[in-house]
Amino acid sequence: QVHLVESGGGLVQAGGSLRLSCAASGLTFVSYTMGWFRQAPGKEREFVARVWRGDRLYYADSVKGRFTISRDNAKNTVYLQMNSLKPEDTAVYFCAAGPGGLGSEELSTYKYWGQGTQVTVSS
Repeated sequence: QVHLVESGGGLVQAGGSLRLSCAASGLTFVSYTMGWFRQAPGKEREFVARVWRGDRLYYADSVKGRFTISRDNAKNTVYLQMNSLKPEDTAVYFCAAGPGGLGSEELSTYKYWGQGTQVTVSS
């Protein structure tokens, strides 16, 4: 059974940094686009970042220049380094896996999802 587990969330002051991890099991990791999404209270889940190959990285405009996505295929893990955090980054962050290299900003392109990890940025 496919299992995605996020970790690394927590409480941080504005301007601070956090590094999220997502460990995947039960799938052929290299065959999936890995993505990060987030959902704030009262809002829809939104795309944050995704990676297919090491040279195929994409970011939402709201996090571009502050967040960095990466993957370690040997560890079946995808990371999200978050710097210069803002209060508006506060949300539950989810990792997701989409078959092949077709994962996009659309939630429907991802087949598997983790349970999420809370990120809270204080002002």
